[in-house]
Amino acid sequence: QVQLVESGGGLVQAGGSLRLSCAASGSIFSINAMGWYRQAPGKQRESVAGITSGGSTDYADSVKGRFTISRDNAKNTVYLQMSSLKPEDTAVYYCNADIIHYGRSRYVHWGPGTQVTVSS
Repeated sequence: QVQLVESGGGLVQAGGSLRLSCAASGSIFSINAMGWYRQAPGKQRESVAGITSGGSTDYADSVKGRFTISRDNAKNTVYLQMSSLKPEDTAVYYCNADIIHYGRSRYVHWGPGTQVTVSS
């Protein structure tokens, strides 16, 4: 039993900053890659940022230079620091994690999402 829970979403004005967190809990042996996705109304879900277990990161072009993904392996938590937010960033943000469970099974888990709204 593993669950991911996002937090930190909310309403912010354009140009502002917001920090999202996602904590994984349950029968976790280790976590490989973790990432953030988002989905705006009427649009497909898109990848925002990813981070490997070793700390290598990758970002969507639309957020590169503005968002920073990080993780705390001891806390099984991934973060997304969002700066210079734009109205186009408005979406439900989801985290995911490639988790190795005790017993060595592997499965990609998703959080329920957290709303980020950027006003103009």
